[in-house]
Amino acid sequence: MSLSVTLDILSTSSGFLPVAAALYNYKRLDKVLKISALYFLISCTFDPIAWLLAKSGSKNNMPLFHLNVLVSLVFYTLIYYNLFSRPVLKKVTVTIAAVTLGLMLFFNTDIYDYPTVSNTALSISMIILSLIYFYELLNPLKYVDIEKQGPFWINAGVLLYTSVNIFLVMLLTQIPVNDRPNYYIINSITNIIANTLFSVGLLCKPQKTT
Repeated sequence: MSLSVTLDILSTSSGFLPVAAALYNYKRLDKVLKISALYFLISCTFDPIAWLLAKSGSKNNMPLFHLNVLVSLVFYTLIYYNLFSRPVLKKVTVTIAAVTLGLMLFFNTDIYDYPTVSNTALSISMIILSLIYFYELLNPLKYVDIEKQGPFWINAGVLLYTSVNIFLVMLLTQIPVNDRPNYYIINSITNIIANTLFSVGLLCKPQKTT
């Protein structure tokens, strides 16, 4: 078994780590973490479904990729909208989501093509929102141990995954098919790390501010 295939299996399997963490710590999850847990539950099914479609003889599973991007946009918008306490940042979140959705609908009209623009737009929006949230965490009105905050780890996973993979999703269709497994290794590794960070966030106990 090649390295890329092994990492791909580990990457797909790692998607169930946040789900397991959420189930274990469910009673302690706040609203944001429950929304995150639901997203991770839905998200972890996309790779197995894509694999089953391929095994069943489906020649094109790109519609599933388009659906995945749309679901990610909806849930991440809900997550960051609820994370931000300032009304202006809530408005920024909704505005960014609206612009991203507009780009998706305008540029990716063929659901049987790889959603390059949609993935790129989603990655850029998530990088912006995650950086804003980190800025908010580093400039709190009240003292908090940020490393003990579940959303800190969720946000770290989002920023890591999107910032590392943004150039891959932008250029995937330009990469020769035979060379793609080498690039998928990058995606698999960052996905495993991101899912580990998500799991840590879902296992955090609620912390009081002082």
